[in-house]
Amino acid sequence: MSEPSRLPSIHPSAVIAPTAQIGENVEIGPWCVVGANAVLERNVRLHANVIIDGHTVLRQGVEVFPFVTIGMAPQDLKYGGEPTSCEIGACTIIRENVTIHRGTIQGISMTKVGAHCLIMANSHVAHDCVVGDGVIIVNNVVMGGHVEIGDGARIMGSAAMHQFVRIGRGALVGGLCGVEADVIPYGCVLGNRARLVGLHWIWLKRQGVSHPEMKQMRQAYLDLYPRYLDASRSPSNAGSDADSEVFASRLAQVKKNYENNARVKEIIDFMEVKSRRGLVKVSGLRRREGEPFQD
Repeated sequence: MSEPSRLPSIHPSAVIAPTAQIGENVEIGPWCVVGANAVLERNVRLHANVIIDGHTVLRQGVEVFPFVTIGMAPQDLKYGGEPTSCEIGACTIIRENVTIHRGTIQGISMTKVGAHCLIMANSHVAHDCVVGDGVIIVNNVVMGGHVEIGDGARIMGSAAMHQFVRIGRGALVGGLCGVEADVIPYGCVLGNRARLVGLHWIWLKRQGVSHPEMKQMRQAYLDLYPRYLDASRSPSNAGSDADSEVFASRLAQVKKNYENNARVKEIIDFMEVKSRRGLVKVSGLRRREGEPFQD
């Protein structure tokens, strides 16, 4: 049964612009500031000391904890006050001291966080970033502008992502990782400078992916990055044209061999997209805890 409709609850100390759109059942706590172009849909909750600025939309059920700012001007010297926007998806939780900046006209003019995300304390989502649905971003994560994070990805504590990096769906970025290039869907990267060490098996199992399909995904991964070879030589970070041709040949063969596996196809399609940052380099291949297969 849905919650009955009621008027917004606004603390007397909150400052709400007259033109802000405030939906039913919204709760706005002490010392919050909501700007003139903000839209707070039904059941949004701002705990206290929250600032919502610019053309910003918080979809229904968003919960924002103290000392968060959403929709403030980007940290980009080219920004000239253009009316760009910011959007937070339904039922996303944003914890203390998070900053989310609006987009720029040099980018997509919008910063977007998907639905059912959890963004933990002290993290920063920069201008023109696009974060998918169901993403978990742990404490102290920072990202440059134009970063894309696919649905269901997990970004562990204090990771840092270079601008224009893409993180594929269901990927795992380990704590303290510096991510300078793209991470494939379902990939797992670890290290001071992120290196691909395998696939995110735990996430795949939790999504109900069958053992035979995971086994096929593992073989496709090994076909792309054969054991005992320098697997870091992909088309985007190869040391020579010959290296690039070898990887392109492997990529084409995997695409042909696994054309009926939707997740392998998703990985290949991601790799074939022209990228500003290239693909992360690959660490030595070894069995990792949580991998459901013996070598």
